[in-house]
This record gives sequence, structure tokens and C-alpha cells, in this order.
Amino acid sequence: MTDDLPTVPRLPMARGGCPFDPAPELGALSADRPVARMKFPDGHVGWLVTGYPQVRELLADPRMSSRGEALRAPLALPMATDRIKVPAGMFTAMDPPEHTRYRRAVAGWFSARRTLALEPRLTELAAHHLDTMADGKGEGPADLVAEYAAPMAASVICELLGVPPAERLAFGQAVNSLFAVHSSAEEAIAGWQAIGALLRGLVESKRTRPADDLLGALVTEGKLTDEELATVGSVLLTAGYDTSTNMIALGTFALLEHPGQLAALAADPSLADRAVEELLRYLTVVHAGGIRVVGEDLEFQGHRMAAGDAVSLSFAAANRDPALCALPDELDVTREPVPHLAFGHGIHQCVGQQLARLELRVSLSALLGRFPGLRLAVPAAEVRTRADMIIYGVHELPVTW
Repeated sequence: MTDDLPTVPRLPMARGGCPFDPAPELGALSADRPVARMKFPDGHVGWLVTGYPQVRELLADPRMSSRGEALRAPLALPMATDRIKVPAGMFTAMDPPEHTRYRRAVAGWFSARRTLALEPRLTELAAHHLDTMADGKGEGPADLVAEYAAPMAASVICELLGVPPAERLAFGQAVNSLFAVHSSAEEAIAGWQAIGALLRGLVESKRTRPADDLLGALVTEGKLTDEELATVGSVLLTAGYDTSTNMIALGTFALLEHPGQLAALAADPSLADRAVEELLRYLTVVHAGGIRVVGEDLEFQGHRMAAGDAVSLSFAAANRDPALCALPDELDVTREPVPHLAFGHGIHQCVGQQLARLELRVSLSALLGRFPGLRLAVPAAEVRTRADMIIYGVHELPVTW
């Protein structure tokens, strides 16, 4: 056993000089100690896993639990002061069979067939939001986050669930409060409660006025309670909005800062699918990673993990591991797609990953096709990154064309 090694004092999050690279300490750990002891904010000493093979294996291990009431956050989050009581329907914080029941209820809405059928509508939405962003601005400038990425992401997930357009702005503000590390506990709780209130109101309205959206269909099926429906909807809304907003904006930023890659993509639009996979791997906006708890005593690669130990799994480090691909710190839109962990792995792998891929491909293709001369309106060093948020990205991205 090698568990007498030094303990990592905290989850490394401070980035170096490049806004697209994860914390340098993560790469060093992945190379030297891919399974390390780490101190969590509440003083608990658990584990930090940074190597690609190790993260992937643990994500698929049934002895790793996702039960919310047993998890410990690797960051000092505003809502993580106490163990949470998991509300009915929060399937991302459950183990089978509860997790399985809820996931099956929504999985069909994110199938490859159904997702492909959404492409014409996503193309329409992208064109609409680009028109709005460009309206009256000449050659710019515009904030790509507020005027394109966020409205596009909100439109896609809100249309799928059936959220009225008038309520989408309030929803986005609530999500930002929920995911800001610097939010107070009161602000984060208020954000979650606002999202829940929105969804409960939607559920009630769909009981009297049936709709053919995801929430409407679940209401009609009658297998879930109002509380379950509101929570399932909240999970999908928060996940679909924040991650897609930041992948669109940060992906654009990365391409603008890698003009050779941007030129290759512009010269060969058939590279779009490869570019999407590469951006997902290279950027890994879920930069705090995944969290699990050891469900039973086990030995893993020479380490004794005890039941109850918290485990922080770094997707960002794993996706930059040379064990995954050659030259992992380089952005290469021509790269043959690799099995990255941007969407996790195992039974909790992101249920909406096919929609997320399509949304990113359509959004970037429409943007670059509409504005072939797209460029930053400020020096790259002035772009504010979201190191203070659970989901990484940029706060604003001023562009001209």
C-alpha cells in the first residue's frame, strides 16, 4: 500500500497562463500520482483521481456511489455546508434502482434518432439569434455570451422542456446564482428555489393544458409526482443551459486563439464533428470534475479505499492525459475522435450528450459561416474567464466581424 504519500491540500483550480489549460498541478499529479489523497473543504481526507484510465475505471465501478446525501464537494460551495437531503427526482445524485427509473423516463427524449430530427429547428434558432446579435451593429462589437451563446442554449433546452420564452431570462439568472462559487448560501439556495418554482408552475399548467414537449409527455404518462417532475426538469434545465452556453462561447474563443485550427475548419466543414469532439476534450468545461463516495471497502491500484471515502474525479486532467491521445495539450480539429470524459462515463454519463454535440456543431457552424471574419474585439488577456464558477467558460466574449 502507498497511502502514506503527501496529501493534496485542496482541489487544484488555479490556471496558468493559458485560459484553456487546466490547473498545472493536475497534469503533474496525473503523471506522478494519478490516485492521490486529498483534503476536502470540510477536513475529510479522501481521494483525487487524475489519470484517464483510473478516472474511467472508477466511473464504471458499481462500488462507487453517487448518493447525494453521502457526497462531499471538492470545492467550498455555497450549498455544501451540510449534507443535502436529495429531493425526489434528482437522479444525478442517486444509485440504481432509483437512478435507473428516472433516467429511463427521460432517456428516449435524448436518443440519437430524436436528436437528429431536431437539427433543422436548431439551425433556425441559430440563424435567429445571429440575426438578433448582428442587428444594427454593422461589424460589431457584440458580446457572444449574452447575445448568442446563452440565448441559443436557453432556447434549445427550454423548447425541449416546454419553458415559455418569457420565463427564460429569469431562469438563466437563477442558474448563474446557483453555479457561482462566490455566491452566498442564501443566493445559491434562492437560485435553486427559483428554478424549482418555475418548473412546478410549468407542471401545473401542463396538467390542465397538455403539451407535446418533454415535461408535457411526462405529465401525461402520470408515472411521476409533481415534485419528481419539477426536480427532473430542474436537473435537465440547469445541466443543459450552463454547459452548452459555455461550450459555445469558450469553443469560439479557443478557435479564435488557434487561427490555424479555425482555418482548417473553415476550409473543410466536414471536420465539424471532429472539431466538436476535440473541443469537448480540450476544454472540459466541467472543470471541477465528478464526485463519488466509496460504497464499500476496496483496493484500487495499490490503494485501500474505505467505505465512506470521498472521491473527486478530474475530467479535465483525464482528458489531457497522454494515455488518452498523443499531444493532449494541443487543440487539433483533425484529430480522430477519442473516448474523452467530457460527458463522464458509466451509468451517470450525461443523458443529453447527443443533443449537446448537435447544439455545439450547429452553433459553431452557423456562427463561423455567417461571420467568416469573426475576431476578438479586445485582447485575449482581457477576456474574463469563469474560474469562479462550477462550469468553466468566459463571462463575456466581445467580438467583431
